[in-house]
Amino acid sequence: MKIGIIGFGRLGRLIAKNLSQDFELYVYDKIDYASDITALGAISTDLEGIYQCDTIIPFVPISAFEDLVKAIAPHLAPNTLIIDVCSVKVHPMQVMQKYLPKSIQVLGTHPMFGPDSAKTTLMGSKIVLCKERVQDELYDNIVYYLKKFGLKVIEATPEKHDQEISSSLLLTHFIGRTLIDFEAQDLEIDTAGYRRLMKILGTVENDTWQLFEDMNKYNPYAQKTIERFLETQKIIKDKLYK
Repeated sequence: MKIGIIGFGRLGRLIAKNLSQDFELYVYDKIDYASDITALGAISTDLEGIYQCDTIIPFVPISAFEDLVKAIAPHLAPNTLIIDVCSVKVHPMQVMQKYLPKSIQVLGTHPMFGPDSAKTTLMGSKIVLCKERVQDELYDNIVYYLKKFGLKVIEATPEKHDQEISSSLLLTHFIGRTLIDFEAQDLEIDTAGYRRLMKILGTVENDTWQLFEDMNKYNPYAQKTIERFLETQKIIKDKLYK
């Protein structure tokens, strides 16, 4: 099977490193990463080479996903599988249904890990799958392959994913970004709880502001969750300093 990756950022590199062990992997990026791509056992190519692949996985910012899907749609062969890896699911699933022909297969995913948390192993990490428009046999093979790596596969609707992720990933990032702007730092006189807070900071400091902004902008449940969190903080503060 030929798999094509569009985008060779931090997550794209991580996934490419794993997929290149089992598949004929082609990678395209606007920046010339040919030597890095070859070092992973993959093949550096242009978009024309990507269009020849059986499966295509875009690794682009959420805000760029719609434009990319519109651009590649006319060039895809029937039965090509497009897998999105966005950290929101309602938006990309709507985009793919809108712009991709019915002959194109569609699978939504959210790898619940990244280059920092999975730099040594994928074992025990989670991945969410939103089965939208993909052949049953192919889908079953994908699930089997993911579980072979020790991944915990969670099946969900795009709505359920976005609702729950707004209280887990987005809230974590919000707290982590707050700690960064608060200029929180390691202290000699600390507690286990404080060290856990610093661990939250560490999980988000290598991610871009664009990712943080896109996760909130394109998740329909994000603003309500953050507002509820801030309102709760105010209630506690007012109760403490009444």
